[in-house]
Amino acid sequence: MDQRTATLALPATPRSFGFFVDGQTIEAGPRGHFERRSPGHDVPVTRMPKCTTADLDMAVAAARRAFEDGRWSRIPAVERADVLLRAAQILRRRAEEIAYWETLENGKPISQARAEVGGCAGMFEYAAGAARALHGDAFNNLGEGMFGVVTREPIGVVGLITPWNFPFLILCERVPYILAAGCTIVAKPSEVTSATTLLLAEVLAEAGLPAGCYNVVTGSGSTVGQAMTEHADIDMVSFTGSTAVGRRCVAAAAGNFKKLGLELGGKNPQIVFADADLEDAADGVAFGIGFNTGQCCVSGSRLIVERSVARDFEAMVAAKLAKVKVGDPLDPETQIGAITTTAQNDTILGYIAKGKQEGARLVCGGDRLDFGRGQYIAPTLFGDVTGTMAIAREEIFGPVLAVMPFDTMEEAIAIANDTVYGLAASVWTKNIDKALTVSRRVRAGRFWVNTTLAGGPELPIGGFKQSGWGREAGIYGVEEYTQVKSVHIEIGKRQPWVG
Repeated sequence: MDQRTATLALPATPRSFGFFVDGQTIEAGPRGHFERRSPGHDVPVTRMPKCTTADLDMAVAAARRAFEDGRWSRIPAVERADVLLRAAQILRRRAEEIAYWETLENGKPISQARAEVGGCAGMFEYAAGAARALHGDAFNNLGEGMFGVVTREPIGVVGLITPWNFPFLILCERVPYILAAGCTIVAKPSEVTSATTLLLAEVLAEAGLPAGCYNVVTGSGSTVGQAMTEHADIDMVSFTGSTAVGRRCVAAAAGNFKKLGLELGGKNPQIVFADADLEDAADGVAFGIGFNTGQCCVSGSRLIVERSVARDFEAMVAAKLAKVKVGDPLDPETQIGAITTTAQNDTILGYIAKGKQEGARLVCGGDRLDFGRGQYIAPTLFGDVTGTMAIAREEIFGPVLAVMPFDTMEEAIAIANDTVYGLAASVWTKNIDKALTVSRRVRAGRFWVNTTLAGGPELPIGGFKQSGWGREAGIYGVEEYTQVKSVHIEIGKRQPWVG
């Protein structure tokens, strides 16, 4: 039977991992382990070391040595590109293995995990080209006695803190671009989804990345993550997670004025006009809230619909959600898998209860699904939502969609922008004038027209307002990890200052 069409088996025993520093795997030893239970099956699947701040110091020291001696930062870009291209090939070869462990720890459908790993290989390939394309500027307009050059130099040691919702995808939206810039990395994955970050260490070592250029420490965010944001020998931190933790990163970074890249929360609008292809839009809206079980910072969780079609469209979306297959993440037919953590499961159910209490009308879903094991929630749709309700204002991070009607384009834009967030947005319309106007006026870092959650390695990602700072991916994502230097070159003999 084709492995890609069969429901995969669970591991007989949990797999133990070590952390990774200076090209070596280090076993947990007396540190002890975290044990991770699969959220879709409620059985132990992995064991990770409880790293300490001393382990972080060791990893940062290795990354600093690797950066300063130039083994990566000063080699020709073509050599960096070769390593990144080899990594892409290895990712494709090991895609099934990586997707399997991603699904076990995260609870996302295996078909989604497979697609994400393929996309990650493409990011390495794009970054390989970007490494060779990275350049500065020359100024030949300073007069006969002066020539100016602007260079881009790698920023140094980068601390990379990644979340549990897209452990491998978000990692690969950063790592190849950071490496393309010539930086070295200390990565700290979420303690509940660390396996694929460590598997990437194996991939990069096999691809020929020098020791010390990619290091991984596992452990809690409150201990290791906080120490990373405060560390005096880390030059930049890239953090993806909640806006609340992002604020703590800002405060911690003040110690050495380290640069920050922050991709934070979102409460993203999907605006649907009456002139849209409503069948297509309904499918897109269902995808936008159901993808990754709604645990997606760019999830389209606010549905803003033109009033004349609002009730009919609401019914169309509900019909779509009713057909979505929720179930075992290891079943390739599953479209919505398990909620990743028990705490998040409780948070989502709490918001559903609050929506009912505040007077929203439950159209469909709203229930915890019982498959005998694991934690699952039915895709949920609320109507009659007002802008003051918690389900309309706060990031739920689950498959919960709030419907709000509008009468005019101005009102739709106002509702879309009525949030502290600005990560992503979508508009559905056949009218190009409406699409362009809305895309220019809604404050969001990513915008989709007649689609949602689309992307690739070429276009940058990031947020406006309290959704973050900086950009990842694309050539912008490489430049984010560089510093600009101005070089002034005197031609001939300079004019004396002392006569």
